[in-house]
Amino acid sequence: SSPHLVQVRERIRINGQPISKDLFSKYFWLVYNRLEETKDPACASMPAYFRFLTIMAFHVFLQEKVDLAVVEVGIGGAYDCTNIIRAPVVCGVSSLGIDHTSILGDTMEKIAWQKGGIFKPGVPAFTVAQPEGPLEVLRDRAQERECPLYLCPELDAFEGDNQALELGLAGTHQRSNAALALQLARTWLQLRGCWGLGELKEVPSSTELVGRLVPLAPTFRPTDAMIQGLRDTEWLGRTQVLPHGPVTWYLDGAHTTSSIQACVRWFRQAALNQDKPHDGSEVRVLLFNATGDRDTAALLKLLLPCHFDYAVFCPNFTEVSMASNADQQNFNVTLETALTRCLENQQTWTRLLEEKAGQDPWLSAPLRAGGLLQPAPARGTLLLVPPAPRPLNSPALVFPCLAQALRWVAQGRDPHLAAPTATGAHHPAASSGAVLLQEAAAIRVLVTGSLHLVGGVLRLLDPALSQ
Repeated sequence: SSPHLVQVRERIRINGQPISKDLFSKYFWLVYNRLEETKDPACASMPAYFRFLTIMAFHVFLQEKVDLAVVEVGIGGAYDCTNIIRAPVVCGVSSLGIDHTSILGDTMEKIAWQKGGIFKPGVPAFTVAQPEGPLEVLRDRAQERECPLYLCPELDAFEGDNQALELGLAGTHQRSNAALALQLARTWLQLRGCWGLGELKEVPSSTELVGRLVPLAPTFRPTDAMIQGLRDTEWLGRTQVLPHGPVTWYLDGAHTTSSIQACVRWFRQAALNQDKPHDGSEVRVLLFNATGDRDTAALLKLLLPCHFDYAVFCPNFTEVSMASNADQQNFNVTLETALTRCLENQQTWTRLLEEKAGQDPWLSAPLRAGGLLQPAPARGTLLLVPPAPRPLNSPALVFPCLAQALRWVAQGRDPHLAAPTATGAHHPAASSGAVLLQEAAAIRVLVTGSLHLVGGVLRLLDPALSQ
């Protein structure tokens, strides 16, 4: 699976656990050296990062003799390097969203074409409810590749009179993922000789599909193991809640419009519907960053209904110097580029608030992204310098790294985080909102916009994940 949150070993798991450091090191060098010895001298370059890890994952699964490998596509499908599997047992396409538009195309139909590239002749495939246009594309791709495609029934259809299926992952959007997982598991079990789980009928020609683009897969009674599997599923960084004393962190790696909408629904249900503290105020904080070619203005607009008291923007670097953890370093993005993007997000958020509430006097003037970065030669880092004196309670703040941002949000009230240090007090945002955060009975923090951001936060909040 990809990406990883804290350590690269998370991408290659056996029985749900990331492979050990020893095993990772052993297979990394084995694959690396084998490629080095056999590469063509004329075009002597190693595979790129994701391709190398994909080759390595296949090698690990073969050497460790796994019974079943579940392989998540990296980006798209048709041209993704995971798509070299010629005859998988089954294929699944989850809910489509607009993402990676520079690679996959800028419409749902173009993206559906890419996703349908994983379909294989004679191999059953399943998808969940999709808009009509993209579903038509998936159907056409399946017919072109002679692949039997089915639509997953809603999860409700699997629940008996007194058998509500509990999911370990929160959020209503996880119900369609669970319905897809049941169909994929059923297909594998039938191949292993387990029957009585509803037989798939031959896919009729499109003329026989009355009022339906894709035939519905049959429902079945989930086995006890399936029920337990759905209930016990954990996936870090997706609708995850970390209560740390008065500070509660809500982590979700949503980074598309559809996933941010799902995240907002989950957060409002999980955090905002809770009773207000009897003995004081509640402060709501958004911690946000987005990467790549994503439309951050569209994503931030969707987050407005959560009524955050503060929005904090920072790059996906845990510290200003990233030498401490190479697994989380993105060598394609400089700190200056990442900070400029954060300043643009701050400007966008301020503008959205002004549009929403009119020109409230307590809002800071729109910020200019230009000229805000000034080098601090003594430390070799970048400080954020405000263009003009700012109010003490600015609703939109930028920090140069996650450690500083989290320390400001927690104000020494999260036992897992150190208090803001005196050396951090020079930061122009350090005093903003500090008193409110120190005195609030509850601080609720939503971390979203990027899985890499969530990974960096997890690394700081739960150091055991880095072991």
